[in-house]
This record gives sequence, structure tokens and C-alpha cells, in this order.
Amino acid sequence: MQSLRDRGYDVVLGECLGTPSFVSAPKEARAAELVAMLTDPTIAAVVPPWGGEMAIDLLDVLDWDALAAAEPTWLVGLSDLCTVMLPLTTRLGWATLHGSNLMDTPYAAPEGFVHWTQLVSATGPVTQTSPGRYRTQIGANYVANPGIDTIALDAVGEWSLLEGGSATFSGRLVGGCIEVLSPLKGTPFADVASYGRQHADDGLVVYLEAAEANAFDIARALHGFRLAGWFDHADGVLIGRTNAPDSNGLTQREAVADALGGLDLPVVLDVECGHVAPYLPLVNGALADVDTGRGAITQTLV
Repeated sequence: MQSLRDRGYDVVLGECLGTPSFVSAPKEARAAELVAMLTDPTIAAVVPPWGGEMAIDLLDVLDWDALAAAEPTWLVGLSDLCTVMLPLTTRLGWATLHGSNLMDTPYAAPEGFVHWTQLVSATGPVTQTSPGRYRTQIGANYVANPGIDTIALDAVGEWSLLEGGSATFSGRLVGGCIEVLSPLKGTPFADVASYGRQHADDGLVVYLEAAEANAFDIARALHGFRLAGWFDHADGVLIGRTNAPDSNGLTQREAVADALGGLDLPVVLDVECGHVAPYLPLVNGALADVDTGRGAITQTLV
């Protein structure tokens, strides 16, 4: 919180904080507080502390009519928060930001990236490039080192195309965490096929990332997205770097190839949009231009 105050922001804490169980409060209380914050014109952004686990229980108790009538407010998060961010974009047309949470906000952006606070305040195109490095360590010890503000990137890794070579493509960004979005496909809360039809002139750039599921589960989920029409209007797909396990006889890369290799689209692997730091901030709904040869993505918030 102090890092946001240092950037000039006032910080308002919600009542639904703490961890009495795997959720911070009953779903009705969490939904009411989230809607109240998202419809409060004095609040610029809602940034939950962590990704969470069970945002899916909010979807049918959120006041969607109140949200539709309100001016858009930023929702910033990753992992389980995709459960709410995706429908805010596809149903209401709100821009939502994937790639950070409150606990990661103190980290300075690595070379080539911008901090999420810079991206949400941008008035023109913002280009980010892969730093070519990532962190193998899982998580950070905030308790032992509460002043931590840098990410140690100790391994080398670059984007690569599933089919090799390089490509450029563009479209509206949409996507998130595979494990939490997969249960939503075929519901009104993840109708990416309809969103693609609405923006057929722009096309889509679909980004997806595996958090922890094995390769067989990821392959099945990706096939499900394909069958649900998620890639019908896509011009390219970004797949996040992952620490998720391989399966006996199938790697995570092979899972992607099995499900998406026949799409006749550029599929980019090892993008920094997953659970492996650093976290590339991506805006759902933004127009994106992708250049895999440079490891670059330019986002324009229009």
C-alpha cells in the first residue's frame, strides 16, 4: 500500500480483508463490496491483494446492471481475478488489467516493461519488450523482507513461435489464466466468441497461461476454448511461460501444439503473461500490435 501512496495515490481499504478460510468473506459481502468500489466515482482502481481462489462464486451475485450503468473503473489483478476481469471486458466493454496484484505492486518494472500504474494512465500507445530473462524462484518472502522492490531475474528465456520463425499480428487483447477461465467457457461470463464477432474488424489477440495444472488438463482446456470459438476471430495467440508440470507422455509445449497447432495462427510461447515473474501488464480490450521477432507488444487503449 505504501508504494501506491508513494506514487501519489490515496488508498482505501475494503472491509472484506483477512483469511478466515479460503475466501476472505461470504460471497454476498465480497460481491457487494466489489460492486460498491467499482461504481464509486472517487475510486480509480480496485487492486486485490492476491489472485485468490474462488472468484467464480461472485459471478451470479454481482449486480451487473449497476456495473453496466457505471463509468468504468480499473480492476487490476491476475490468476483467479481473471474470472471477474474477463466478463467485465466481454460483457460490459470495460478495460481491465491483467498482470499484477497489490502485493506485487512495489516491484519496479524490469527493463522493457512499464509499471501497471503507468499503463492505466497512458494517453497513447505503450510499447513493452521482453527482458529476455525470468525468475525461477517461486514467490517472494514479504514477511522477511517487507521492503522488497526488485525482481531477481536469474534465468534466460525468450519468446518463440510454436511453428518457428517470427510473425507480426494485431487485435484486441483478451484472455487470462487457463484453469480459472476453462470452467466459464460456454457461459455468458466468457463468451469470447461473441466478443470476437463484435470486434471482427480488429481481430483478437488471445493470451492464455497455465498456473499449475498438468499438461493433459491444459490440453483439454485449450481444446475446449477452441471448440467454444475463442480463436475464430483471433489473429494470434500468446501463451505464458509456465512452471506447470508436464504429464507422462505430454509436455506443456506439446499440450499447446496438440490443441492449437492446427489453427493456422501464430502461437507465441514463453510470453511473460503467466505465473512466472516478471509479469507483463496486459489490458483486456486494448488494441495490441505484436512483433515476435522483437519480443514486443504495443498496446493502445481505445
